[in-house]
Amino acid sequence: MRGLKASLATLIILAAIPAAAQTSQRLQQFSAWGTFSYKNQKEGTVCYVLSVPETKEPNSLDHGDIYFIVSMKPGQNVSYEPQFVTSYTMKENSKVTVNTGDKDFSMFVQGKYAWLENAAEEPQLIAAMRAGASMQVSAVSGRGNNTKYSFSLKGVSAALKSISECK
Repeated sequence: MRGLKASLATLIILAAIPAAAQTSQRLQQFSAWGTFSYKNQKEGTVCYVLSVPETKEPNSLDHGDIYFIVSMKPGQNVSYEPQFVTSYTMKENSKVTVNTGDKDFSMFVQGKYAWLENAAEEPQLIAAMRAGASMQVSAVSGRGNNTKYSFSLKGVSAALKSISECK
């Protein structure tokens, strides 16, 4: 329970992460997943779901803040775009692997951010997240450390449904 409380507190604090210069509004909390939105002149309304990992490995490292985000950007025709965000720079030209159930997805890295290499796989990842209980994300830090994060998928279906009408 302590971990869940810490995660929920972190979600509240981190609402502005994807919208660095904008002010995000917290909408709802669905177990491990919070929903948020913000508006700006360039992108219009952006809605997203966000979660923090339940576990971070190896335990000996200071991982900082880690997030998995799925965003809706109706003004840009973007639906359910998964993104992995770290507080550290990931190794240049490395890949992030997302695993849920028996499915693996590869993400390309750009600094502290990672997106699916093949945007056509976004619906498959979202479907796997909705069907799964947990998701593992593996990355390599800029210092060469192999890292692994485990995210609960409890509440992700309800969270994604709640932003489906983002306008």
